[in-house]
Amino acid sequence: MIIPLLVLHLVKVSFSLFLVDQAELAMLVGTMRRATILVLLIALSSVIAPLPLEALNVRGHLLKSKTFLSPAFFLHPGSVSNKFYYDVPFPRGHLALKSFNAEVVDENGVPVPLHETYLHHWVVEPYYALKNSDSADAQKRPKGIIARNSGVCKKTLGQYYGLGSETRHTATWVPDPYGIEIGNPEKPPEGYEEKWLINVHAIDTRGVIDKLGCTECKCDLYNMTIDEYGRKLPKDYIGGLYCCYDETQCKVKEGFNGELRKLFLRYTVTWLDWSDAVVPVKIYIFDVTDTSPPDEKSGTACKVEYQVEECSPENRAKNECIDVKVTKEVIPCGGDIVFGVAHQHSGGIGASLHGQDGRLLCASIPSYGKGEEAGNEDNYIVGMSTCYPKPGSVKVSDGEVLTVVSNYSSDRQHTGVMGLLYILVAEQEQPTPKPALCFSFPVPWCLPTWLTSNL
Repeated sequence: MIIPLLVLHLVKVSFSLFLVDQAELAMLVGTMRRATILVLLIALSSVIAPLPLEALNVRGHLLKSKTFLSPAFFLHPGSVSNKFYYDVPFPRGHLALKSFNAEVVDENGVPVPLHETYLHHWVVEPYYALKNSDSADAQKRPKGIIARNSGVCKKTLGQYYGLGSETRHTATWVPDPYGIEIGNPEKPPEGYEEKWLINVHAIDTRGVIDKLGCTECKCDLYNMTIDEYGRKLPKDYIGGLYCCYDETQCKVKEGFNGELRKLFLRYTVTWLDWSDAVVPVKIYIFDVTDTSPPDEKSGTACKVEYQVEECSPENRAKNECIDVKVTKEVIPCGGDIVFGVAHQHSGGIGASLHGQDGRLLCASIPSYGKGEEAGNEDNYIVGMSTCYPKPGSVKVSDGEVLTVVSNYSSDRQHTGVMGLLYILVAEQEQPTPKPALCFSFPVPWCLPTWLTSNL
């Protein structure tokens, strides 16, 4: 992924040189011409030369990468693990995150296919941990404070990264010169330090009587009438997260025996050291289930999941078995969208984000597998297309009302589905005001800025 980006950058440089007016070229002194050629040769050699396995020089900055393993989790046929792991291994320091890729592997490091262990989701986010929790003063302070993204949900979807079954074939690369800022020493409250947590929700579907039903968390397959906190489920709630929480069990075929598996989330983080050359981006996640009016958004109405009903006989006869869910969200701070991707479950056929005037900001389409091997599992979403707009070409304004659209096939009923849009936004830089024109004679005085602004 990185090599094509560098080659594209070189092509742009070469093309821009070609477009320079010939008279201007003639005015370039020989030393400048030789310096330009030298820079291009150095850049070209960096593309042709073999690349280090865990580091690459990007725009003069060292790109670093490291692979980690989550704590082990254990699954037997039909079982569910939905655990939160705190203080997980993660790069430390003031950094710019460039990508985060993950997949489920067994204890031998072999990728596990979705039809054996379904990865419902993983999320990763920073939090601030109390440094000295044993002190007397610490007893009055929370031991941890979640460091959430920029919105828009207040109590859910606060992650920095998060995917599901599509994780193996969905790009997470943050394009240059942008980066997700982490580890800023000025961000944690006094007495706290930044750490990271990972939540992994996995379902073992070996030998179950209904694989899709188990992955969609149908309550009858889990024999669930209460949630994990002991609260009775509504009668019309027939499937979703409330029925497949940690250590629940989906129904397995009679007589099926399967071994207990030791599994891990293997994740690879790529980053740069933070510098003035990196442009920070804000993370926004929009949820199609947030159906409150835009002018009354509290950010607490994000339900995360919803249900798709089977299409009517009339619509089936017209071959119109598509469920379309739409909502409107307000983006607090505008800027340039530099990346976008959707998250959907099986049955999803795409999601999109639109501006207040209806313009398309990003459309993300799922790809389904056609085989048995990990990364190509038949009838599972194995990837989501991503949006990488040309820098500065896709803009949103402060407080703009955006429209979120999520489309699913309604050829059959689906429970616990999601329609999320994840975007990265670089805030537009405000022009630096020109300094006032000041004098020191006969006494210190300055012209008003309104008079000098057009000088």
